[in-house]
Amino acid sequence: MRKRDHNVLTNAASLLICGLLAGVVVAAAAFPAVAMSGLAAKAGAETFGALPKELTVARAPQITYLLASDGKTPLATMYDENRRDVELKDIAPIMQKAIIAAEDHDFYKHNGVDLNGVARAFVNNQAGAQRQGASTLTMQYVRLAISYSATHPADVVAATEDTSARKLREMRYALQIDKELSKDEILRRYLNIAAFGNGAYGIYAASQVYFNKPPSKLDIQESAMLAGMVKAPTAFDPTTTAGYPEAVGRRDYVIDNMVQIGAITQEQAAQAKQIKLKVAKKRTPNGCVATNTRSWGFFCDYFYRWWLQQETFGSTSYDRERRLKSGGYTITTTLDVQAQRGADRAVRNQLREDATAARMVAAIEPGSGRVRAIAVNRNFKLDDPDHPANKISSDPKKAAKKIRGNRPNTVNPLISGGAGITGYQAGSTFKIFTLVAALEKGYPLSYTIDAKPQFKSEYIIDAGNDAACPGTHFYCPQNAAKSMAGVHNMWTAFGASVNTFFVDLQQRVGAENVVKAAQKLGITFRASNDAKFAADKDSAHQWGAFTLGVSQTTPLELANAYATLAADGKYCEPIPVQEIRGPDGEKLDIASPHCEQRISTEVARAAVDAARCPVGDHSTTSKCKKGTASNVRGVVNAPVAGKSGTTDGDKTSALVAMTKQYAVAGIQADPDWPQTNQRMRHNEVPWGINPAVYQTLRDAMVGKERINFTPPSGKIIEGDQRAIPGVKCESIETAKSRLRGAGFEPVVASQKTPSECPVDTAAGTSPEGRTIKGGVVTIEVSAGGGQPKPGTGTGPVVPPPAGPTKPGRPRG
Repeated sequence: MRKRDHNVLTNAASLLICGLLAGVVVAAAAFPAVAMSGLAAKAGAETFGALPKELTVARAPQITYLLASDGKTPLATMYDENRRDVELKDIAPIMQKAIIAAEDHDFYKHNGVDLNGVARAFVNNQAGAQRQGASTLTMQYVRLAISYSATHPADVVAATEDTSARKLREMRYALQIDKELSKDEILRRYLNIAAFGNGAYGIYAASQVYFNKPPSKLDIQESAMLAGMVKAPTAFDPTTTAGYPEAVGRRDYVIDNMVQIGAITQEQAAQAKQIKLKVAKKRTPNGCVATNTRSWGFFCDYFYRWWLQQETFGSTSYDRERRLKSGGYTITTTLDVQAQRGADRAVRNQLREDATAARMVAAIEPGSGRVRAIAVNRNFKLDDPDHPANKISSDPKKAAKKIRGNRPNTVNPLISGGAGITGYQAGSTFKIFTLVAALEKGYPLSYTIDAKPQFKSEYIIDAGNDAACPGTHFYCPQNAAKSMAGVHNMWTAFGASVNTFFVDLQQRVGAENVVKAAQKLGITFRASNDAKFAADKDSAHQWGAFTLGVSQTTPLELANAYATLAADGKYCEPIPVQEIRGPDGEKLDIASPHCEQRISTEVARAAVDAARCPVGDHSTTSKCKKGTASNVRGVVNAPVAGKSGTTDGDKTSALVAMTKQYAVAGIQADPDWPQTNQRMRHNEVPWGINPAVYQTLRDAMVGKERINFTPPSGKIIEGDQRAIPGVKCESIETAKSRLRGAGFEPVVASQKTPSECPVDTAAGTSPEGRTIKGGVVTIEVSAGGGQPKPGTGTGPVVPPPAGPTKPGRPRG
């Protein structure tokens, strides 16, 4: 609508208003505006003219929407006030007319202040009748705008107090705004800022809360009801028993007024009044405890904690939270609906939400750091202190004090860490860091070590520790089974998870370098003792058990460490968002991945090549023999890599499994009591951690391309090959001496082999011909008796088949 011209009468109107509010009653009532004169009028005009004209209008708080990675699946909403600004074209014309009928019949006729209305209100109020306010829509908008723009509580009070000074200020601003803005723009702003009760601010939220529809679809009686509510949202609340009849009466009153202003006919009004008022009573969910899908609260919480750490959104966490809940953002998160639903099913399969064991899974996209799924067999929910459902803590000390634990309800970040959650031991999954450090130092995949049943290390520990060699203070780790001993390379040792191989390899590489490799891959050492060891080079050098996974981590960190290798050594900071748009549609750059090359491409590819062995896969270069989770390849039906892990006493169990598109890590533990007496399991029971991980990866990969990992090439596979000296028929001691002199590590075979050489002399070597510099060369011991068996003395030595292990104890 064309904005009306303003003329000299506006100034006269201003003087009249000033006079009325200043108490110059007789002069204002007795003389028309054009004839008003005298000292009182002059004083009133001067007072009014001294008021400020420029109104600073801050954007009213807007609701923020969180969506899944597809950009359309709702995840959650966050707000201080449930409001979403819309354009006037997106508001039904009948709703626009209804608010005018309810609040300001002459809205399109006056200049922001209704002089006739002011006069009527003044006379009425002086006569002692029911008070009238005479506030126009423009003045009401001014009042709300001042309140939302206030920076101090006192300013909010001043904006709403019932005084002549407040009225005068509103009028002055209203006149100025009416000059600057069109009537349609004022109407749009008012409809977007008004309160409608039940947490709904603005017409968009109101139409959703009460009628579950957009404001463009509102009909006559719905529009009338909403228009009638702005006068007193609580008194006219149709969702309450007392408010319902009041709301109906107010609705009908507005409908009658719509007839008066010509918005509808009398017939339309009669029909609208006959419609029974029905409201949705659907208050918009708020926050992560009210996600659209119940189990997605943990992902939402991870996003929320991430947001509070971003300085882009404010200098303090309080400022950042207010920005999130009032900024009107549309945030497309990284949550992959398919992967998340698979993870939700997997963690709860065969394991209840109130179980002692927490099954925790995280999935990350290699090459971007985008977190695709976070799941645990718990409810993301605050336990009601008045009616608690959580079980008493499994920790005996806490149980004695009747302290409740984190099951089935918790809002603690069990999977991502933080807020006192430092993580869990991930066992042999940490052997990957030793492997990476060794590769970086030049040790090739084919590097061999004679892994003893028990390795006497140079690491010093407490002599009273069970892991110390008897009568010493040296760390002496053992394997999960005696049959795991023997000569191994990196492929076979990683596949079978041979402890003595990796502690020995770590000692050769330097434990401090292994710790450094873990840090490069994203391990942060949240636990204070871990952080202390990691920060001091001398302490790290003595961290003998580090390769066996005694440090604490989270499923999210662990998944991202392996994802870095799957991405050819490119580390990406974990991120829960892929697009953030402001209320005006502008795109923020903060959602972009933050990546850097931390491990060389060849080292990463070599590490992945070894990591294919534990999960039943192999490449053209791999020399895998067996794996601790060898069924993963068949279940996922795609090229896979990963590693399982177990800690002493099976207090935790872990598995990482990854493709080129997803890295999934799972840890099963008791968050309430790390020293739990419950044994966490792998694959031997349906509620172990392995099924949760490979089922998550399987479901995430449905419909995805099968992409193979790129095998390593060059010396990182076989290393610097050297010729093995011939020692056939020489004494064992001579053979050992010659092999050492050539730069090899000689090992004497435990069993004799038929040979043409004299008994107890060297029948040959395995391998023979050439092998890696510094590698293990096994001396075959002759049993005499003629020709050697076919193949004796040639080819790599492989460990014998594994014998029985401890009942229920997974290896690795």
